[in-house]
Amino acid sequence: MKHWMLFALFLAVGICSALAQDSGQGSEKLAVASLSTVLSDFARQVGGERVEVVEILKPGDDPHLFEPGPGDVKTISKAQIVLANGLGFEGYLEKLKSGVGKGPVFVVPGEAVKPLMLTHDHQCDDHNHSHGDGADPHWWHSISNAKIAVREIRDAFIKADPAGAATYQVNTKTYLAVLDELKQACKMEVAKLPKSQRILVTSHDALGYFASDYDFTVLPVLGISTSDQPSSKKIKDLIDNIKALGVKAIFAESIENPKVLEELTRETGAKIGGVLYADGLGEGKTGTYEGMVRHNVTTIVGALE
Repeated sequence: MKHWMLFALFLAVGICSALAQDSGQGSEKLAVASLSTVLSDFARQVGGERVEVVEILKPGDDPHLFEPGPGDVKTISKAQIVLANGLGFEGYLEKLKSGVGKGPVFVVPGEAVKPLMLTHDHQCDDHNHSHGDGADPHWWHSISNAKIAVREIRDAFIKADPAGAATYQVNTKTYLAVLDELKQACKMEVAKLPKSQRILVTSHDALGYFASDYDFTVLPVLGISTSDQPSSKKIKDLIDNIKALGVKAIFAESIENPKVLEELTRETGAKIGGVLYADGLGEGKTGTYEGMVRHNVTTIVGALE
């Protein structure tokens, strides 16, 4: 009888322990709201099972045109951490911060990177997206900046959830190693192209950090925002440049594919080299940062070789 009583006691303790663990992993996950598909992936890589990431901005959304609605604001106000790119990419950010009050902590990795400064010709005229201080906000196209962002997210998660510190540290270390390997793979892939062929004609000016890292020249159709409109003179100059430089391919983007690309291919003989992911992640293989970067690099090199 004693054995049965002891067994029942151990069973009860075990069930209570399991329920407590399940409760800790389920209802007490760190609530993260993300205004960036890239940062959503970073948050999942760092947080693992300890975080619940709600994507306010989803794959396929144009972040240059996006504005959070009342439902989004309500969701964000309930989050413990809100992730945003910064550098003016979310022109509504300050208004959003005041709208949700002091509840969530805003983590903005763009504030921690060294930004590329835009020339006057490349600055955005879109009133909703005034890219602060003339900085290019597409910082994640440099893997070095991605690593900075991952560390920023790790530190924010540890501060909000000290009990998960060891998990966040281990996950971050693992993912930073993945990014180091990715950086080396990109370097080797780009090395296939002589520098004279490293010319990127893209839908809009979003790959400046990539170009800086790998010695590319970018000739964008649009400015820093997808809402910009090119002048007829800019199109003519672009056609002349493509012809003079012997550019083999021009690139569309997953979100924006202006009809002007058709005109460029018709006037220059260059082909459409493929679709690039410039303003965020896609789905499937391009649904992670690593997948997006690998896709972009292999597409660019493959078309320009």
